[in-house]
Order: sequence, then C-alpha cells, then structure tokens
Amino acid sequence: MHDVPTGESPHKGKTGLKRVWNALFYSIDGMSAALRHEDAFRQEVFLAALLIPAALFTPANGIGKALMIAAVLLVLIVELLNSAVEAAVDRISLENHTLAKRAKDIGSAAVLLALINVPVVWGLVLFG
Repeated sequence: MHDVPTGESPHKGKTGLKRVWNALFYSIDGMSAALRHEDAFRQEVFLAALLIPAALFTPANGIGKALMIAAVLLVLIVELLNSAVEAAVDRISLENHTLAKRAKDIGSAAVLLALINVPVVWGLVLFG
C-alpha cells in the first residue's frame, strides 16, 4: 500500500525532545545561512553586538534595559523573516513579478519599522 500525500512535511511527525533537538540545529543552520548570505543581517548583528552591551550600561531600570534589548532583537527577528520571504520568493521564480516585488517590499517595510522602533524605544527609555 502506498502512502497518500497529505501535503504535510515528513518532518512534522517528530515530537518531544527529538523535535526540540532537531529544531535547535535547524535554527543554528538558519542563523548560519543568514550570516553567510545576508549582508543586512550581518550589519544588524554588528549593531546588536554594540547596542545590547550598551543597553546594559545605561542608567535605565531593568524593564527599560529589557525594552531596549528587545527592540534591538526585534530588528534581527524581522530581518530573518524578511530574508526567509525573499528566499522563498526567489525559489519560486527570479522573474520580475508584481506580487514578488510586493512581498519583498512589505518585508523590507517591516524591517524599516523595526529599525525605527529602536531609537524610539531607546529615546523614551533614556529621556522619556
């Protein structure tokens, strides 16, 4: 008897600690790929490496420091998602298409908003 395709990934059947263990390595692979292939991500990691320690040395209270660090980490998270969208769109086709451009532009807009969020949060925490 042949298995009928369900549209689900064959990797979805893993559960428990094996799933968590595999997810850890998938995440490491994703970070490695982003660092290797995405200039913007490397630049943002460099800024995070400067800003996160700087946040720890500000006179802000614990919640303020947490907000400042979270704003920086949000940039990295959104950049990873944007890079994933771009890779998926490019996997489908490298041809110019209005929907592909829209998807990439919306991802870029999300990164821009996350970047704008950093000085806003930092300014409010430090001077608000």
